[in-house]
Amino acid sequence: MTIRKPASAPITPAHGSITTPKSRATFAEERGQIEGNLHNGIESGKFFPETSGGITDPYAKDDVPNMAPPADGKIASGERPAAAYLDKTDIDWDKHDVISGTPLEFVWQFSARHKYRRFNYFITKDGWDHRQPLAREQFESKPFKSYLNERQPYWGFTDNEMWPEQPTVHKLLLPERKGYHVLLGVWEIAETDKAFYQVVDLNFVDR
Repeated sequence: MTIRKPASAPITPAHGSITTPKSRATFAEERGQIEGNLHNGIESGKFFPETSGGITDPYAKDDVPNMAPPADGKIASGERPAAAYLDKTDIDWDKHDVISGTPLEFVWQFSARHKYRRFNYFITKDGWDHRQPLAREQFESKPFKSYLNERQPYWGFTDNEMWPEQPTVHKLLLPERKGYHVLLGVWEIAETDKAFYQVVDLNFVDR
């Protein structure tokens, strides 16, 4: 039987978030600082740190091209107006104490799963300025860890073959850092032009 390419999948109001360690959005939703369940819907264009849309995935040319990723200063909110609180620079964000060079589990929970292409994890550079809006220049230009779904084309596989596991657990080896840093997790979708953005605030302490 031939499996044909479907129309772009509809987007539902909520999708997924990093729940362990809790993301900035998860903390904010628990406290009523952003709309209920919006922590699962921080979505914008895929292929961060690109700035424009219409880009084809270099690995999977049949995936849906992207819409523009979030603008600088609106990365934590995914440029969602209702989540603008997440972009504030005058907040003492809840931080997780971590140690450089040690593994840390990041757990994604999903309220709606999609046929995905990859998970990317970025981290802020040494010397970044937390008093400034979160921008591309504050992050390393390449992810320090990626998890690629090699199955393509996406429509040639079933949902269960292309969906991430529920939950999805990534054990990341943390890079060398000191003090406060921001980790950005991006879940990129093969069947749409979007990705889901999660910021986690980390405090690197001595062993």
